[in-house]
Amino acid sequence: MLKSKSFVKKTRSGGVLKVVREHYLRDDILCGWGPCEECGGRGPGSGSDPGQGQGQGQGQGHGGLTDQPHTSSQLCPEPHYVLPDTNVVLHQIDILEDPVIQNVVILQTVLQEVRHRSAPVYKRIKDVINNPEKHFYTFTNEHHKDTYIEQEQGESANDRNDRAIRIAVKWYNEHLKKSKTLQLQVILITNDRKNKERAVEDGLVAFTCDEYIKSLVGNPELVDRLACISDASNEVESGRLIFTEHLPLSRIHQGIKSNRYFQGTFRANRDNYLEATVWIHGEDGENKEILVRGLKNLNRAIHEDVVAVELLPKGKWVAPSAVVLQDEGQVEADEEDEKEGFLKNITAKTFSKPSGKVIGIIKRNWRSYCGMISKSQIKESTRHLFTPADRRIPRIRIETRQSSALENQRIIVVIDGWPRNSRYPNGHFVRSLGNAGDKETETEVLLLEHDVPHQPFSQAVLSFLPKMPWIITEQDLKKRMDLRHLYICSVDPPGCTDIDDALHCRELENGNLEVGVHIADVSHFIRPGNALDQESANRGTTVYLCDKRIDMVPELLSSNLCSLRSNVERFAFSCIWEMTHNAEILHTMFTKSIINSKASLTYAEAQMRIDDENMNDEVTLGLRSLNKLAKILKRKRIDIGALTLSSPEVRFHIDSETHDPIDLQTKELKETNSMVEEFMLLANISVAQKIYEEFSECALLRKHPAPPPSNYDILVKAAKSKNLEIRTDSAKALADSLDKAEVPDSPYLNTLFRILTTRCMMQAVYFCSGMDTDFHHFGLASPIYTHFTSPIRRYSDVIVHRLLAVAINADVTYPDIMDKHKQQALCNNLNYRHKMAQYSQRASVAFHTQLFFKNKGIVDEVGYILFVKKNAIVVLIPKFGLEGTVLFEEKGKQSPKLHYNEEIPSLTVESTVFNMFDKVTVTIMLDATNVQHQKIRMALVEPVIPGVSVPRNSSLKNSTIEEPEVKKTKLS
Repeated sequence: MLKSKSFVKKTRSGGVLKVVREHYLRDDILCGWGPCEECGGRGPGSGSDPGQGQGQGQGQGHGGLTDQPHTSSQLCPEPHYVLPDTNVVLHQIDILEDPVIQNVVILQTVLQEVRHRSAPVYKRIKDVINNPEKHFYTFTNEHHKDTYIEQEQGESANDRNDRAIRIAVKWYNEHLKKSKTLQLQVILITNDRKNKERAVEDGLVAFTCDEYIKSLVGNPELVDRLACISDASNEVESGRLIFTEHLPLSRIHQGIKSNRYFQGTFRANRDNYLEATVWIHGEDGENKEILVRGLKNLNRAIHEDVVAVELLPKGKWVAPSAVVLQDEGQVEADEEDEKEGFLKNITAKTFSKPSGKVIGIIKRNWRSYCGMISKSQIKESTRHLFTPADRRIPRIRIETRQSSALENQRIIVVIDGWPRNSRYPNGHFVRSLGNAGDKETETEVLLLEHDVPHQPFSQAVLSFLPKMPWIITEQDLKKRMDLRHLYICSVDPPGCTDIDDALHCRELENGNLEVGVHIADVSHFIRPGNALDQESANRGTTVYLCDKRIDMVPELLSSNLCSLRSNVERFAFSCIWEMTHNAEILHTMFTKSIINSKASLTYAEAQMRIDDENMNDEVTLGLRSLNKLAKILKRKRIDIGALTLSSPEVRFHIDSETHDPIDLQTKELKETNSMVEEFMLLANISVAQKIYEEFSECALLRKHPAPPPSNYDILVKAAKSKNLEIRTDSAKALADSLDKAEVPDSPYLNTLFRILTTRCMMQAVYFCSGMDTDFHHFGLASPIYTHFTSPIRRYSDVIVHRLLAVAINADVTYPDIMDKHKQQALCNNLNYRHKMAQYSQRASVAFHTQLFFKNKGIVDEVGYILFVKKNAIVVLIPKFGLEGTVLFEEKGKQSPKLHYNEEIPSLTVESTVFNMFDKVTVTIMLDATNVQHQKIRMALVEPVIPGVSVPRNSSLKNSTIEEPEVKKTKLS
């Protein structure tokens, strides 16, 4: 059967176009119940996916509806299936995902609406439908002759869809009544009052989601997973309005157009929950910051929301607070005003920044939050506060009857809404992750909190791996340069199994040197667009935690077929230069190759070979030549202004049985570290030049923007306090002045300057050459740069390999790689994934540091002051690469006399002056009194301040260490 609709529309050129739309209807679409006599006993799932193509085909499900439908509902004890409407799917997806909920009919109308309104929920409901154990069934009602309906005149699209859902429920009930074996019915689940009323009028059985879930008395835990849709139903008893109403989007857009309001991303302050910044993305490409301070001005915005802000009058502008405020949000609203006044009073007006207030929310970017429940003090209460692990997220009010069981567990909670008269947003419990402090649980928390994809690779992904045993064929040899005779070796950290790169160097007959960088040819195994490629693109990067690795590609590739291990033949992508002995490049060649590495060395083993004069084999001679050339290359880079910075990195020694850290030390860098780095940098620059020459509009490049002058303020002030000068007018001036920033009696001072300089830097980012004009890499002083050398662990390098392969006619092109808009969208995801990987790695270090000090006990160590705050000093412990805050002011305790000098900067505590980079001794220990936020605490030992310093055996309650949120970057 065919329904067609035709209409006429005007084209841009002024012509008239007749459009005919055809809609096919069928009478053979199955209901999904296997034994159904009306459907002829035909099993479900034989039709096509209604989400594909024209939406034609039969219903779809994996196994269909079972013969044991729901009977456990007190409201409806008869056998039944449930059919949720669109809003239930959108808002109660956590309920639908629960294993208890089975035998659900999902209409095509609902799926289409969900797809239009929320891509994440659409993916989740599709995953549920595809899970054979859930017995969800998709019924293509829009193509069934008895359930398809036309939109009536004056009827809204929403009302038409609600009517279509009711028609489908009615059809189902009439259809199933004809069965002689089992009397079944279909129940409509809707939270729309009007829709429910009309369903009841039509003689249908309909319940709200709350009513139905609460009727399942055998599964009371499901009630906790109900999303609180109506704010009014879960408001705080107090009728007092705390916040102003958010403006409607129409007024916000008008205000943005007239420059009265500004749109930006809301970034909460980790150290001060009453302060945030809104990053405004200017049309000129520059980002501007508006400071927001105080509960009322924050106006229910949550970290990462896209908000509209209004600037305050200049007289009300404030400066970023230098106070470390570690209250966990347990104050009531009337205390906020007092605290806000306190914050304003301590703000120096001379350093004020543009300040504003949130007047509306443009886009909520809520996610699932990990954390712990704080049980209500009211006996028998089901309403409790949830404290997120991320300090930037406010506490969330939830209802649960499982509070005693969940008290010491890490759980996941989702926000449902935030009423104007509530100090906290409302949310609901999703699931428990396990006991707090348990290593597996805490690892799961940090991966979830940093949105690191870590699920096992699906069968769809694994199906695109090569079949084993894998061998190199004669055909492969014809397409590649055979370099198996060369004395190639790899140099990596100990225990490395995903070996991306290998090197060689040999003297040519003309006296010049041939240097080769050989990179794993991952793009040979991962072809564009398949499931393996899509999964790698989504993951973006391999994530290295202290005790485990989350691979970007399956282990068969990462640790075997792509890994350039010694004494096995491997595919590579080689960059080969002919050089003079003075490291001048005479010729560059790129080729797909076959190599056979002669040695897999650690940095220490390679260094030992270079230093041992008795070793003169081919591999060692090659390493010596490479080392000499690397020193020349590094000198040349530094001469043109490349920066040599520093960041404290630690390495844990893990117990082989307990997997707990038993020792902690800062990483020691050898000459060979620098040697490998120089040739990787050179390869990346050479490849960047090549792909940009060939593809000026779609080359994937990496840039490192120059920091704005204001970023250097703290560095310049720190140098001034030590009677030194740091010049920041160019990268070369900065590099030269850092070299001179030394004091004879303080050998660690120069390292501190370089660590602080790293904090001043901007983040290096990927971008598409056709979407930007500034290519410069500030840290490397290079006009162009990309990533080519680590395709096993970075998806950016896979794309660069594909571009380079097309450029040298070693592979074919494909549409997406030549689309600059798609390329830029890919870059945006890669930048996000790399940032999250960095943060999760730091969180892993912080957690393992806690484990280390839990076993170590109380320790006294020498440290250096990195930053001076108004009420605290931030101390770096070089031995452990550990950073912590020593607080001199505590809630409920008498504070010492403090004086903060912002110009120098310095902090005077009683009569003792603390300047940046001063040497101090602190006591370090683990404070596990707060299970949710266990902390490494620090207390001052030297210099001694009467009434402030804490003796070694005290309870140590005057300091905290947090994972620092800093602008920290690896310059490459």
